[in-house]
Amino acid sequence: MRGLPWRIVVIVALIAVGAGVWMVVARGGTKAAPAGEAQLWTCPMHPSVIRPEAGQCPICGMDLVPLEETKTGVKSDVAGHGVVVIEPDKQQLIGVVTTRVERRPMGQTVRTVGQVVVDEQLVSHVHSKVEGWVETLYADQTGKIVRKGAPLLTIYSPELVSTQEEYLLALRSRERTKGSPFEEVRRSGDSMVNAARERLRLWDISEAEVARLEKTGEVRKALTLYAPSGGYVMVKGVVEGMRVMPEMTLYELADLSRVWVDADVYEYESPLVKEGMEAKLTTAAQPGKTFGGKVTYVYPTVAKETRTLTARLEFENPGLALKPGMYGDVAIESPGTEALAIPDQAVLDSGVRKVVFVKVDESTFVPREVQVGARASGYYPVLSGLEEGEQVVSSPNFLIDSESRFSAALEQMKATGEHAGHGQ
Repeated sequence: MRGLPWRIVVIVALIAVGAGVWMVVARGGTKAAPAGEAQLWTCPMHPSVIRPEAGQCPICGMDLVPLEETKTGVKSDVAGHGVVVIEPDKQQLIGVVTTRVERRPMGQTVRTVGQVVVDEQLVSHVHSKVEGWVETLYADQTGKIVRKGAPLLTIYSPELVSTQEEYLLALRSRERTKGSPFEEVRRSGDSMVNAARERLRLWDISEAEVARLEKTGEVRKALTLYAPSGGYVMVKGVVEGMRVMPEMTLYELADLSRVWVDADVYEYESPLVKEGMEAKLTTAAQPGKTFGGKVTYVYPTVAKETRTLTARLEFENPGLALKPGMYGDVAIESPGTEALAIPDQAVLDSGVRKVVFVKVDESTFVPREVQVGARASGYYPVLSGLEEGEQVVSSPNFLIDSESRFSAALEQMKATGEHAGHGQ
């Protein structure tokens, strides 16, 4: 051990733990080195024991067996990994499984949890455009449903009363001047009427109310505000007798016939979620029922705490089965495209590179570095490193990887010529 580089000693020691089972299986199939070449011997129970000559294991006393060497003519291009030779009968014993590299649709279902929220496009805020006092509340409780155009409340406004009186005065003035021989006088009367009518319109006085005022000449001291859209009263910010100002929100109405669902998608799954994709939702409140919707927007930012981003889903809500605040299980269908693919268990990811073992003949497995895309449905799309039709090992990778590393370490040892004195 004193003459052996310390890096090789560490590699051999680490590989030995995972290679114990491997060497037991390989015991009956080892081959002696050709004549004229140095033969190494090892213990089938303690593969870390490597001797330049036959004998007994210093740990357990078992007879040492020849260490099989790879003589296939195939070389490894992956640093730290060597070519592995396994006879077909031993492949069956250890359960070697290979998979063909082939084209397949890379669709995936992204599953997550979502929360039902109000569709912001169906929310209406009700404000008074004049200052005044609330006289009557028609929508007098939160949660009440109102129809579009239904009265919500009446407001007494001195300013509104004076504007109605100005409008009546303008009407009478126009009536007196319409027979004037002077065009400017006639135009002045029309201008005063139009200005007063426009002021009433901007204060949300309906055309019907203006027509009533013209017909009866009766000034009403209270302004009635009507619902701009149908829906539920989500927020009620007034009570009878309260003074209201234009900047106050009197009501917030929400139409719940369509709702949004905010679903959290993990950062690594975000490339799989696109606008327009189909989505399904199930809730504990409606067991056995599945709601169909679609992705309408994917937010551009990631939450620092959870490393997720939010996808907005849109669902029709007949019968109001989906209520804001509910949680549900979301499944987003990502169709994907067809691509060369291999099982995810075939890829050994060291964090620096990704390696697979390619079967080049009945007994030889060569390590190869590959580039893969985002995992989908248990498969990786192959970007480079493999060709269609090649066979890759999908199980048991850890055994073959251990033997590959051991083989590479052995080749390095032989290259330095430091075989003598190898021990535990």
